[in-house]
Amino acid sequence: MKDKKILKGFFFGASSCFLGIVILILVLEVSGIMNLSGVLAIGGPYNALEHKILNKVNTLEFYINEYFLDEIDNEKMADSVYKGVVKGLGDEYAAYYTAEEYQDIMEKTNGIYCGIGAYISTDAATGMVTIVSPMKNSPCEKAGVKSGDIIYAVDGKEVTGEEISQVQALVKGVKGSKVVLTVIRGVEQLDITVIRDNIEEDTVSSQMLDNQIGYIRVESFEMVTPKQFENALKKLEEKGQKGLIIDLRDNGGGLLDSAVTMLDRMLPKGVVVYSKNKKGEKQEYLAESDDSFDKPLVILVNGGSASASEVFCGAIQDAGKGKLLGTKTFGKGIVQGVFGLDDGSAIKMTTARYYTPKGRNIHGKGLVPDIELELKEKMQKLPESGQEIDNQVKAAFDYLVGEGY
Repeated sequence: MKDKKILKGFFFGASSCFLGIVILILVLEVSGIMNLSGVLAIGGPYNALEHKILNKVNTLEFYINEYFLDEIDNEKMADSVYKGVVKGLGDEYAAYYTAEEYQDIMEKTNGIYCGIGAYISTDAATGMVTIVSPMKNSPCEKAGVKSGDIIYAVDGKEVTGEEISQVQALVKGVKGSKVVLTVIRGVEQLDITVIRDNIEEDTVSSQMLDNQIGYIRVESFEMVTPKQFENALKKLEEKGQKGLIIDLRDNGGGLLDSAVTMLDRMLPKGVVVYSKNKKGEKQEYLAESDDSFDKPLVILVNGGSASASEVFCGAIQDAGKGKLLGTKTFGKGIVQGVFGLDDGSAIKMTTARYYTPKGRNIHGKGLVPDIELELKEKMQKLPESGQEIDNQVKAAFDYLVGEGY
């Protein structure tokens, strides 16, 4: 292993990764014949399980070489084996990334990459990949892609059921190159050609509402997010902000370091989250600066608020520094470690559980809002500006105004 990174949607608490048995699978091409028989175990003779694996691989190899009609792609076969080994863990968050996939993921976490410029999500039940929203003035928006479009295929490759990171890898590419998205919009199926361009992701947006109530929307927790959040907060404070709404609805998470950095700005010194690995080893993440937010605060959440969003919300709630408003959060309280391998590939797996400062692990439970309120379709207007906002934002606004600052 050559490195260890913090990536979107997962966290790291473990200091190392140890696999009791390491299986090395050699894939060789000899005159167009597949050879998958080099299954070895570290440390001596095969045990019963390894013999069983070796025999099964030899059997598969025989049938493939004897009957498979088309040309064998050995590299693709090897990657499928590696992905299968990791999938066999039964960990829904585990994955094996090829070198190309890993590079694409690292670019995404930097917040600067070359692609189409859209927020996408996958439905765990159906596997459908959906455009949550195109970024403003992005190649995606300019090409006519709309929120709610279901991505059926990318350049002819069906993506339903694919992990979101793999879909993201497919839509990225060289600046100026084209990618064809096959989307389902209502009853229509459309092929939309998007010209890739450099994307610097705007993960934070903000505005001042009536009565000097600030509003900050955080889309995800990337490397660029803490600086964007600090800039937004500073601008609102310069305008005389007297209360703040932070919108984390449908924010599926991101980098733990980014969430901790933002909490460092919001909370007094102390533990903001901690994790424990399989050995019971504890790792604490701290707010260490002298800055803290001292105005009334409401954070909007829903079932799409997960992972880093829940770290952020859990710390604020435990500290009594703000109210959560909306519906129960997703409930992802486990930590994934991503380990870069020497050939540029990487493996991701669950390595620890995380806990809020008061010791709550919310995995499978979620965070219950202090003010529970379902989202309604009908928009509401602010009393002075007449600006249209949804009922959850309006409820947060009313709460902060009612607090009298």
